[in-house]
Amino acid sequence: MKAVFIGTGNMGGALVRAACRSVGAEQVTAYNRTPAKAEALAKETGCAVAYDLLSAAGEGTYLFLGVKPHLIRDVIAQLRPVLEGKVLVSMAAGVTTADLSAAAEGNCPVLRIMPNTPCSIGKGMVALCAGPGGEEAHLAAVEEILSGAGLVRRIEESHMDAFSAVAGCGPAFAYQFIEALADGGVLAGLPRGEAQTYAAQMLLGSAAMVLETGNHPGALKDAVCSPGGSTIAGVAALERGGFRAAAINAVEAAWQKNAKLGK
Repeated sequence: MKAVFIGTGNMGGALVRAACRSVGAEQVTAYNRTPAKAEALAKETGCAVAYDLLSAAGEGTYLFLGVKPHLIRDVIAQLRPVLEGKVLVSMAAGVTTADLSAAAEGNCPVLRIMPNTPCSIGKGMVALCAGPGGEEAHLAAVEEILSGAGLVRRIEESHMDAFSAVAGCGPAFAYQFIEALADGGVLAGLPRGEAQTYAAQMLLGSAAMVLETGNHPGALKDAVCSPGGSTIAGVAALERGGFRAAAINAVEAAWQKNAKLGK
């Protein structure tokens, strides 16, 4: 079940860290065309480093492809001679499992994942689906390898672009919200560092409330809003500013872009 990560940028690096937590660094190999990136990860996590693409593929069974969508077909073409007995796991936005299997000429099972950067600290969200040749054993193995990343959920491939727009792109939206809340705190007189901590911890706790209680976010929001109070005044200000519409539009724009990335 050894995992090889081909491409160790922000997302690939996040999954290397997660896999080292899940299955142990001795089961993980990192490869990057800029060796210094893989070497830095190895120093941090204890994983192995490969210096050649085909040699990297030979190190494991599950090959996690963390390369740009427009490059992934070329990388798979280079890997074709060594794909027998391997399982390809792609994290390229917009590239379907059918496209991946065609690039591999059907020589191996294909799976697709979509992680986010909080996976690097074990608080992430990962979507997983099987493509041609993908079986239950392959899905279960990837779930185990990535269990240290956070929540791993199987979804229909038709939902992958929408998932990416919400959970893959979403951290950037959340960081903007935290920054804006901290700016408001500074405006109200708080020191910058304190305001940022308060905003981030508030968002962390609020997210945990949604997950752990299972209550609708609207109901949780209502529980904070007292009649004529300061919270409902703030909620009304967000509504006047088009807060929810802006969030919906951000997801829609990301979703539409995801659909174009694999073309």
